[in-house]
Amino acid sequence: MTGEASPLDASYEVVVVGGGPAGLSTALNLARARRRVLVVDGNRPRHAATLRAHGFLTRDGVSPLDLRRMGREEVDAYDNATVVFAQVSGLAVEGSGFRVTGRGVRGGADIDVTADTVVIATGVTEAMPAIPSLRAYYGTQLHSCVECDGYEEAGRPLALIGETDDLAERALLLTQWTDDLIVFTNGAGRVTEDEERALGRLGVGVERRRIDDVVGEKGVMTGVRLDDGTVVPRAGGFLRPVWSPALGFADALDLDRDEEGYLVTDRHGRTSLPGVYAAGETTAPGPQQLIVAAGAGATVAAAVNRDLIGLALDDAAVL
Repeated sequence: MTGEASPLDASYEVVVVGGGPAGLSTALNLARARRRVLVVDGNRPRHAATLRAHGFLTRDGVSPLDLRRMGREEVDAYDNATVVFAQVSGLAVEGSGFRVTGRGVRGGADIDVTADTVVIATGVTEAMPAIPSLRAYYGTQLHSCVECDGYEEAGRPLALIGETDDLAERALLLTQWTDDLIVFTNGAGRVTEDEERALGRLGVGVERRRIDDVVGEKGVMTGVRLDDGTVVPRAGGFLRPVWSPALGFADALDLDRDEEGYLVTDRHGRTSLPGVYAAGETTAPGPQQLIVAAGAGATVAAAVNRDLIGLALDDAAVL
C-alpha cells in the first residue's frame, strides 16, 4: 500500500521527487512506458489548506488532497511503479547516474537508492504577509490563485493583499470577476502612482496603510482592519504570497536557475545537467494550476522515456 514502510529496490530507471500533480503525472506516464519508477512524496503540499481545486477537466471542484491520493493509487497500481512517503535530503551524482537519499515520513521507508534519471517536481514553498489571522481564512475566503478561485468569488467586495511589485497586474486580472476591489499593499508601497491612477479608472482602490489583521465572525471573513483601527468591509479576496522553489536537497547538483531561483529547463523539462529533469512549479514561471502542472509532467515523461531509449542505443553501440 502507498506510503507503508516496505523494501525498496536498490536502483530505478527513474526517481521522481515530489508527489503532486506534476510528479504523479510524470510517474504514471513512465510506468505505462514500462519504466521502473519510484515516486518520493514528502507529503507537504502547498495547497493543503485548499478545500476545492477548480479548472481540472473531469475533476472540477475536487479536493486537492483527494486528487493527490487518487494519483498515488493510480501510479502504485502498476507493478513497475512505487510511491513512498519520504522527505528527500540528498541528491547527488553517483557513477553514471544519481543517488537519492531521504527520511521516511508518515510511516514511509527511509530511502537510499540510485537512479539512471531523476525528475524534480517538488514545487514551491510560500511565505505570506505577516498578518495574524490570515491563515484562518486561507483556502476558504482568501486564495492565492485567481484563475482557480475567481469564479467562486465573483461579484463580491474583494481584497487583494500583498507586498510585491506585481499587485497592479493581479488587480487588473481580478476585475474580470468583481467591480468592487481594493488593493492592500500593507505599507509596502509596491503600486506606483501611475498604476494607481490606471486602477482608479477601473474602480479599483489602493490602500497603502499597514494591516493590523483580517477580521470576521464565526469563521466568515468580514473585513480588513488597518493599524489605525479602521475596518474596511471585505467578503473575501486574494493573497500574493512570496514563492520560493523547494530545491535545497538538490544544491549539490548546481543546476542552472533563473533570477527567482526556478530551475532553467528546455521545453521538455531537461535541466542543465543531463539526466535531471524538472516538472511543474519547480520551473519558471512557478505556481500554476494543477492541470497545467499535470500536463507538464506528461511532457517531461515523454522526454525522459525517449532519452532513456537513446541512452540504451548508445550503450548498445559501445558493446
